[in-house]
Amino acid sequence: MSGRVARALCSAALAAVVAASPAVADPPAPVPSPPDAPAPAAGPAPQGVAGLLKQLQTLYQEAEEAGELYKGTEEELKERTAEAGRLRTELARARAALDTGRRDAGRLARDQYQGNTDFSVYLRLLLADDPARALEQSHVIERAQAGRSAVVDRLTGAERHAEDLAAKSRTAQNQQRLLTERRKAQRNTVESRLKGIEAMLASLSPEQIAAVSALERKNVSEAQDALTASGALSSVRLPSEAGSEAVRFAIEQIGKPYVWGAEGPDSFDCSGLTSRAWSDAGRTIPRTSQEQWRELPRVPIGSLRPGDLVVYFPEATHVALYIGDGLVIQAPRPGATVKVSPLASNPLLGAVRPDPGSTPLSSYTLPELPEGATSGADTGYDAPAT
Repeated sequence: MSGRVARALCSAALAAVVAASPAVADPPAPVPSPPDAPAPAAGPAPQGVAGLLKQLQTLYQEAEEAGELYKGTEEELKERTAEAGRLRTELARARAALDTGRRDAGRLARDQYQGNTDFSVYLRLLLADDPARALEQSHVIERAQAGRSAVVDRLTGAERHAEDLAAKSRTAQNQQRLLTERRKAQRNTVESRLKGIEAMLASLSPEQIAAVSALERKNVSEAQDALTASGALSSVRLPSEAGSEAVRFAIEQIGKPYVWGAEGPDSFDCSGLTSRAWSDAGRTIPRTSQEQWRELPRVPIGSLRPGDLVVYFPEATHVALYIGDGLVIQAPRPGATVKVSPLASNPLLGAVRPDPGSTPLSSYTLPELPEGATSGADTGYDAPAT
């Protein structure tokens, strides 16, 4: 089946409104995976809708984990590239200073060889016709001698500095090379796993896809109802000015496609959307969902305010932006688009706040959501076991 047909099937699986479907027959035998695709999950072939959903969830989870590794390597490579550039600049300056020091040292050597050195202070005192006059001039001679010593010291220091920078530069270049190779391998892994998802979707009938989507929506609805009943969403908090700007930016991206590794302007992955939203609001935050969870201050789910980031799954492999009223904006998964979803659309890990010390606004109204803002898949790469 062509990639376009597979993507069409994927989009159908992620439709927002799915009519209730009758029970479906067991799925057909799995389609053979491409040579570079990961091995399927261990265990017997899935039976019924719940088994299909679980298998899809496993494939999505593997793809997300690979994608997070890729994005982390990408960020590290950017840092190492910048460091290597800085070291090259410093090394060039150090070598220029070393050349200057060598010229100065060479001039001193020529002067000594040609007998142009000054007598020592003591010898001038012994030979002077006027010792008092010689004593008055001794400080001049001492300064000249100190200058020569300084030239030698600078040359020695410049040599050590240049050698140290050269070693650091070689290390940085080796790290760049290794990270580039790692990034390529991780990209191949992600692409292989996404092909595995397409292959599975292409093997399903429209009825099976509709039933899987219906079960996904049922799971999300039950999780959201349980969260509401717990009272975690009962309080209403106002966003900071930056938080409201982040929400505004995210709303403007609704309808744009999910593309793994993308951070705008035409497509996004989950953390690409959240990092760009806060960047547009004037605050730089980490790029990946795992870094956002690890590095940003955490807040209780019951204390959420618009602009906070909600992180999902035990490995922090998915993230969304809270907008209030128990809703988030997220880029769910391949085949889906940026959309508004229930807060409990995926298993909650926790929440973080990019601007914990900021003052809340005195009033706030959520910007109007575009038509179709809630259309499409709510779940991300993973979901609770069914």
